[in-house]
Amino acid sequence: MAQVGQRYGAWAWWGRAAVGAAVLAPGWASAATINGADLSVFWGIPFAGILLSIALMPLFLPSFWHHHFGKVAAFWALAFLLPFAAVFGPGLAAGSLAHALVAEYIPFVILLTALFTVSGGIYIRGNLHGSPGLNTAILAIGAVLASFMGTTGASMLLIRPLIRANDARRSCAHVVVFFIFIVSNAGGSLTPLGDPPLFLGFLKGVDFFWTVRHIFAETLFLVGALLVIFYLLDRYMLRFDAQKPRTDPTPDTHSLGFEGKINFVLLGAVVALVLLSGFWKSDLQWDIAGVAVGLPSIVRDLGLIAVAVLSFKLTPASAHAANQFDWGPMQEVAKLFAGIFLTIIPVIAMLQAGANGPFGAVVRAVTRPDGSPDPAMYFWATGFLSSFLDNAPTYLVFFNTAGGDPQVLMTSMATTLAAISAGAVFMGANTYIGNAPNMMVKAIAESRGVRMPSFFGYMAWSCAILVPLFIVMTFIWFR
Repeated sequence: MAQVGQRYGAWAWWGRAAVGAAVLAPGWASAATINGADLSVFWGIPFAGILLSIALMPLFLPSFWHHHFGKVAAFWALAFLLPFAAVFGPGLAAGSLAHALVAEYIPFVILLTALFTVSGGIYIRGNLHGSPGLNTAILAIGAVLASFMGTTGASMLLIRPLIRANDARRSCAHVVVFFIFIVSNAGGSLTPLGDPPLFLGFLKGVDFFWTVRHIFAETLFLVGALLVIFYLLDRYMLRFDAQKPRTDPTPDTHSLGFEGKINFVLLGAVVALVLLSGFWKSDLQWDIAGVAVGLPSIVRDLGLIAVAVLSFKLTPASAHAANQFDWGPMQEVAKLFAGIFLTIIPVIAMLQAGANGPFGAVVRAVTRPDGSPDPAMYFWATGFLSSFLDNAPTYLVFFNTAGGDPQVLMTSMATTLAAISAGAVFMGANTYIGNAPNMMVKAIAESRGVRMPSFFGYMAWSCAILVPLFIVMTFIWFR
C-alpha cells in the first residue's frame, strides 16, 4: 500500500496544479505572452536540471529515482514556476502554467493514454523464435504501422511480442534499441498520424499527404539502412547467445492469434478522432483556464478518453494479464513529461524571440548570408533540439522561424519544410527523451528484465549508428 501511495502522490500534485491553474488563471487575467527576448538563459536551468536528472539519476541513484522520479519532476517544475511568479507576477505564471497544461500537456497525455490502453489490450497469442529474420520482419512491420497508428500505438502493440520472442537470449538490449530507432521514431514520418510534430504541421495547414510525397525517399533510406544494420548485428549477437543457451520461459508455438480484438475497432476510433479534429472546422470555442479550446479539440479529447475507458472495460482480463499490462510506463512518461512541458516554457519563448533573443545564434545559424534558409542547418538544428526538447514544440519553433506560411513552405520552400519534418521525427530517436514512446518502450523492456543502456549509453548507440546516416542524408537531400 505504501508503494501505491508513492505511485499516486505525484499524480495528486499534478492534479492539484491543474485544478489550481484552472481556478486561478482566469482570475489573474494577466495571461500575457512571455517575451523571450527579456529572459536570461538562466531561466533554462530547471529544464536542464530535469534533463540531467533523467540522464544521471537512474545511473547513479537507481533506487531513489525508481521511487521518487515524480517528485523530482515536480521539484524542477516548481523551481521554474515559483521564481517566475515572484519576478514576473502570479498572473503570467498561472497563465503560462494553464496554457502548458490545457493546450499542450493534457491533449498530449490523453492521446498517449488512449493509444497505450488500446494497444496494451491487444495480446498476440503464441510465440515465435526470435531469429534475426523474424526480428527484422517485426521491425519492418512496425515501421509501416507507425505511420498509420502512431509511433506510440505501434510501439505498444509490438514491443511485448518482440521481447517475448527474444526472452531466451542473453543479449537482446540491441533489439529494443533498434526498435526505438525504427518503430518509435523513423517509421512515423509519413503521415500526420505518425508523430506529433507532423500532426501539428497538419493543424497549421500542411496537406495530409505532403510528408509522404516529400520525405518518402529519406524514410525509405533510413529505415532500410537500419534494418540491414540490425540484421547483420543480430546475426553476430546470436552467435554469443548460442554459446550459453538459456531456458526459454515462453516456448515457441506454430500458430498466432489475437485476444482483445475489440481494440482493433477502438484503434480505428482513435485514428478517426484525430483526423476529425484536423479536418473539422468550427467557430465554437470555450475559455478553459484562460485558454481558448475549440469544439473539435474537445470532441477529440473526450472521445479519446471514452475510447480508453471502453478499451479497459471491454478487454478480457486474460489479455491484460498475458500482456503484463500495468500503468507504470504510462505514469512514468506522464510525470516526467509534465515536468518537461512546464520547464520548457521559457526555453521555447527564448527560441521564439528569434535573432534578438538569448538563443539568437541558433536562428542565425539556419539562415544563409543572403537571407535564404539553409535546409541542412534546419535539419540539424531541428534534429538536435528535438533530441532533448520535445520534438513537437521544436517543430513549431522552426516552422515559424521559416516563415510559418504553409502554402509557401509546401511549395517554394519544400526542401526546408522537409528538413524540419525529417529532423523533428528522425532525430527524436537520438535520446530517450526525444520522443515519448522511447521512454515507454524502455520502461516496458526493463520491467520485462531487459538490461537497457543508460541515458548516455543509449546516446552512444545513436551517435554510432544514426548520426552517420543523418550525415549521408544531409548531403543527398538537404544541401
